[in-house]
Amino acid sequence: MRRVTITQRPNLKQSALAHGYPYDAAGGVPYWDETAYYSFTLRQIEDHLEGPAEEIERLCFEVLNRAVADETVFQRLRIPEAYWNYIAESWRKLEKDLLGRFDFSYNGSGPAKLLEYNADTPTTLYEAAVFQWEWLEHAIDLGLVPEGADQFNLVHEFLLEAVSKLELEGPLHTACLKNFEDDRSTVEYLEYVAEEAGVKTMFLSMEEIGIDADGHFTDLDDRVIETLFKLYPWEWLMEEKFGRYMPKSGVRFIEPPWKAVLSNKGLLPLLWEMFEGHPNLLPAFFEGDPGADELAGTYVRKPLLSRRAANIEFIRDGKVEVRESGPYGGEGFIVQALHPLPDFNGRFPLIGCWMVAGGAAGLGIREDRGLVTTENANFIPHVILD
Repeated sequence: MRRVTITQRPNLKQSALAHGYPYDAAGGVPYWDETAYYSFTLRQIEDHLEGPAEEIERLCFEVLNRAVADETVFQRLRIPEAYWNYIAESWRKLEKDLLGRFDFSYNGSGPAKLLEYNADTPTTLYEAAVFQWEWLEHAIDLGLVPEGADQFNLVHEFLLEAVSKLELEGPLHTACLKNFEDDRSTVEYLEYVAEEAGVKTMFLSMEEIGIDADGHFTDLDDRVIETLFKLYPWEWLMEEKFGRYMPKSGVRFIEPPWKAVLSNKGLLPLLWEMFEGHPNLLPAFFEGDPGADELAGTYVRKPLLSRRAANIEFIRDGKVEVRESGPYGGEGFIVQALHPLPDFNGRFPLIGCWMVAGGAAGLGIREDRGLVTTENANFIPHVILD
């Protein structure tokens, strides 16, 4: 794994505008940086990232099997009791999911270490699936990367196949908070994929979803919502006033309710508890558990529920080294062994492995100037070179 500095495409502005990205002559495309790329060997991709991601997905399914048999799992994750059976039934029925993203710390040697699983509301999907692939094609044509360079990127193809297998009759309603730009762009891309698969879509902002007299979810035309792709965390839905209607609403949710278990950072101590010593897992514990003492005062403290790196703390030798502000943490914390991201001359890449319907589909790398990958991180493309 190497970080290679290059020049950006001379046609970046045209490409960005064609894809709906803003462009500034001084700063280029916000949150996108193609003045460098990360280079991997095929073995690194297949053996150190793709294979382990699919194995960890299977381990996550074992956690779900445990959860439906042992309600104390829901208690430890602070999931409201009113939704325990709803979540358990969605797993027993094996309701189909669509996508998620494992975030790894990986430096090119040794096993990649799982930092967390964005199982419910992952973003930067379009950059990973489409924009970085176009960058690769242009970069090869322009001689910016070697001939024969490839990319671990089957995201679009996997999504198209997965959406087709969902057997949707349509319309597929989609929803998010429309003032969250990266959420809306992710939903727009999934709408495009659905339309390509022959499924009509209809967008709603979350606050536009209604409830009829029978407890069904409705759109602005009072049409009953049968299938809803929502880029909105399950824990937020459970807090909404209309959340109590979900179990009997008849709505088929994508992602399904069982993703509420995997999107909770309490997944990390559960995985360690069940599969201690697995080479791709880091020691992790619910805060206050006796086992946490083995971290010896050096760890990362994370809220059970949070987005965009909010309220994360790095503690080294008992002293806070990094602290991100935010509104989360009231529901509790987990602690995880500190395994810093690799340092490439002051740039710290977080390796995101996209999962589509349970299969590893591609990589998206976000790079920040600090150890915590924040919402200000840049997306950096990658290539495979042997």
